[in-house]
Amino acid sequence: MLRRNRRLRTSEAIRSIVRETYITPNDFIVPLFVVEGKGVKEEINSMPGYYRYSLELIAKEVKELWSMGLKSVLLFVKVQDNLKDNSGTEALNSDGLMQRAIRTVKDACPEMVVMTDVALDPYSSFGHDGIVGNGEIVNDDTAAVLAEMGLSHARAGADILAPSDMMDGRIFEMRSLLEDEGFYNTGIMSYSAKYASSFYGPFRDALDSAPVDLKDVPKDKKTYQMDFANRDEAIKETLMDVEEGADIVMVKPGLCYLDIVRDLREAVNVPIAVYQVSGEYAMLKAAAEKGWLDHDSVMMEQVIAIKRAGATMMASYFAKDVVKLIS
Repeated sequence: MLRRNRRLRTSEAIRSIVRETYITPNDFIVPLFVVEGKGVKEEINSMPGYYRYSLELIAKEVKELWSMGLKSVLLFVKVQDNLKDNSGTEALNSDGLMQRAIRTVKDACPEMVVMTDVALDPYSSFGHDGIVGNGEIVNDDTAAVLAEMGLSHARAGADILAPSDMMDGRIFEMRSLLEDEGFYNTGIMSYSAKYASSFYGPFRDALDSAPVDLKDVPKDKKTYQMDFANRDEAIKETLMDVEEGADIVMVKPGLCYLDIVRDLREAVNVPIAVYQVSGEYAMLKAAAEKGWLDHDSVMMEQVIAIKRAGATMMASYFAKDVVKLIS
């Protein structure tokens, strides 16, 4: 019998009923950038169409997201320079910008799943995810501060903590402290396989969080973020995070690391998130502006590829654009 596979491609209707991978609003986590002030909606130069918002406009934004069917946000804060130091002091402020942002979102939209960035780089005078000492990033002292930072977010109402720092043992420290303080239901989404990537540039513009160029300060994040040449290491890191108490694991960046997503899908039995990062967003926006690529079709191909590789969910700056398109 002659098999003609093209029979199932002859029309859009036929293609749709045999399609293996679908995208819905439930697939997305929406990153949101928060700044001090009132009435602030600042476009990020290197991320066209994406903005920093002050708190009252964050409240408006999350209501719109919820009305579109988007149910989860990931909060990042742009910290004022005068509040930055080497130990993340402001990160533990119960009335800090992150803590107020959490409460603002929960007041505006109580059912919205609030995830929070847990890392020191927005608070660091050196732009690093950890405490700098003797020319290196000090692991255990940083992990202790991150655990306290996560607890502060939980007390403010965060549903899921998202440690993005890549310090060793920080999931255990965070989970242990949460349990000790009675926050048994606070989730942890660990950036388990976060690579030292060159795709993060626009994000660091958004938060003014790039490492500073100073003597005795590491010039990059390669001593704690993963070498992008490594594959087996991602499985090891992720299995350790799950054992330490992570509920969700993450691969970051997205498109160049879909082999890692597939590896993890076969290695762990927890949800897998993928972060489609700022550089991936900016490249498509720039190419579309030049007329070199069709924005919407390439955008859909990218998010489908991420889900097809095995992602349960994705943090994406395209979330609103995708939902508008598919609805």
